[in-house]
Amino acid sequence: MTSSLRRGEGFLWPGLACALTGAAVFQFFGNATRGYIDTASLFYWWGFQWVNPNSETEHGLLILPLAAWLLLRNLRSRELGEGSWEREDRVWPGVVAMGAGLGLHALGFAAQQTRVSIGALLVFTWGVMRFMGGRKWGRAALFPLGFMVFAIPFNALDSAGFWLRLWVIRASAGLAHAAGIGVLESGTQLVAPDGRYQYDVAAACSGVRSLMALLALSLLAGYLNFRSRWRRSALLVLCFPLIYLGNVARISSIIFVAQWRGQAWGERAHDVMGYGVFVIVLGGVLLAARLLERRWPEAGASLEKGEGRKEKGGAESQIADRSSQFGWASGAVIVGLTMVEMIFLAHLAGLPPRGTAGVRLAADGLNPVELPVFLGTEWIGRRAEVSAVEREVLPPDTGFSRKDYVALSDSTQRVFLSVVLSGRDRTSIHRPELCLVGQGWTIGATSGHRFSYPGIPARDFPATVLQVQREVRTPRGTLTVPQLVVYWFIGGDTVVASHWERLAVDAWNRVAHARADRWAYVLMQTDASDGEAAALGRMQAVLNQTLPAFAEPPQGGK
Repeated sequence: MTSSLRRGEGFLWPGLACALTGAAVFQFFGNATRGYIDTASLFYWWGFQWVNPNSETEHGLLILPLAAWLLLRNLRSRELGEGSWEREDRVWPGVVAMGAGLGLHALGFAAQQTRVSIGALLVFTWGVMRFMGGRKWGRAALFPLGFMVFAIPFNALDSAGFWLRLWVIRASAGLAHAAGIGVLESGTQLVAPDGRYQYDVAAACSGVRSLMALLALSLLAGYLNFRSRWRRSALLVLCFPLIYLGNVARISSIIFVAQWRGQAWGERAHDVMGYGVFVIVLGGVLLAARLLERRWPEAGASLEKGEGRKEKGGAESQIADRSSQFGWASGAVIVGLTMVEMIFLAHLAGLPPRGTAGVRLAADGLNPVELPVFLGTEWIGRRAEVSAVEREVLPPDTGFSRKDYVALSDSTQRVFLSVVLSGRDRTSIHRPELCLVGQGWTIGATSGHRFSYPGIPARDFPATVLQVQREVRTPRGTLTVPQLVVYWFIGGDTVVASHWERLAVDAWNRVAHARADRWAYVLMQTDASDGEAAALGRMQAVLNQTLPAFAEPPQGGK
């Protein structure tokens, strides 16, 4: 080992120092979102996702050992060659990667984007490997660390899973109808017309969980079997339609078995076909790999067999000595940067919360102000309780204020108004589309609308409009209940109509201004049997008398 270090193939001891100080950063100042998982450790936060069923990332327990095996396999392979003899090529890629990882983590910590910090950890780890072991270690670690990306929980997949769920449900229901089974769709639920069975197609049945796990395994199969990029990419792309077909087969089998033998047998089919999805997808991918090998074999894959260059003494020994000095100096710089970053993140974490609440606060300083009960002589507000599930799922510093307004002249006209105020954790509030579908609503068209602030028409603000419906069984048959849902988000000085706009504005404020606003998520819902225009009119009528009570006029306007 000493001779290896002297030849300049890597910098073990300064690399270990960088690794230890870097691990301290990610352990003690790795996570800034403390609302759901109260830990400062990025390692604990990430590992918790792998054992938490709600995170849909349990396949991380499979990805980690596979990545470790791939790393050991690559390190033992002679195809990756030996270390480089060029001084700069040995040192600077690892140093740059470690510096980039530290910088990326600082941004992720400030923006409360823990997933960004996980990416920073992977970049930093590759930098350590490249710095310690030279080019060979860098090549060996590149794919295994990239493979770990599949073990990161991505909230964006909630949206993908939502649409994938709907496509799976519609295709499965279509197959059932073609077979003469009149199954009903209600949001994410499939219901028998006679009530013999009822299933809620949960997120796990949408294919998102299997999507990430099977994408990882398909990529692994391509990596182990082929060298050309197009063959590896072909197997990866093939995985997408196979996952869809596998989940359609799963849900369809549940419907057919339940129609034949009832609810209990349908649940058994659900459990069995959970494995069936993997058989369909992995079987299809491996079959495609075998066909590619037989029909279009790789012609003389070019192996990068970098033969270890022999020592030539003289000038190269002097280069190695200078490189060793440069390596120790570079390691000292990285260690210094990690120390500075820990001090900075400690200061950032200790700052009192900056920013303002998007709405007026009640006397307790936690909840939004209580919505008014009487709106002139036209509407009366009835108390709408916050469900136990909401309080259990959301962080304890989340605030609520809601009323169900009923028109005094016509009790059939109702407008539900809810204000949810986030806590310090930016993930305290979620996209309403996901909750609506889980409650049995099917989302149709989506559009935008601008509401006016009462008394200041120029200060209008944007909102997202969702046309939703739900099928309800009655003695007269199945009725379709249409409703209109509108929502928007209010920050300290801005109003945005979408969840992604809110995330972008909030991340910018946290990074650029060290400011964490408590965002308010405002939702309204009313019957739409008399048309969208009438429904929007009722909402505006309620807002005319409630908005000044809980929100300031928006800045600007069109």
